[in-house]
Amino acid sequence: MAVPRLIADLTVPFAAPPEVVHAYLADPAHRPEWQSSLRRVAAVTAVGDHAGDAGTSWEDVTVVPGVRPRMTVEASEPPHRWVEAGTWRFVRATLAMTYTPRADGGTDARAVAHLEVPGPLAPLALALRVAAPTALRADLRSAARLLARRTG
Repeated sequence: MAVPRLIADLTVPFAAPPEVVHAYLADPAHRPEWQSSLRRVAAVTAVGDHAGDAGTSWEDVTVVPGVRPRMTVEASEPPHRWVEAGTWRFVRATLAMTYTPRADGGTDARAVAHLEVPGPLAPLALALRVAAPTALRADLRSAARLLARRTG
């Protein structure tokens, strides 16, 4: 059985309030705008009243040919917390987002990512532990800039 390994734990500031940040980041339709590894999302199955509610699922069509993880929202507690899990072959990744309001009206968005791989693929988890924080931070900063333009 694979053991979850922490591959990223970082915080990115957003100028918008938590409600706006959560709504933007949780909506799968917005993901290709700010997530550099995505071409598009496909086969979206919406659950609930809002985009990205718990149970919502979709397929990430990545820039890597043939890599198309199935994503599922495991928890959605607007505007405080949102958790997704993605599976592709023997790999499972989770991303937990928490949103903390700041005194200036903005939000600190904390992202914690874990990766589960079978033992023989453990070196992959180690490599991603090095690369994932940089990529995730860059993607969230991109989201923060895009959202600032939309709401500013």
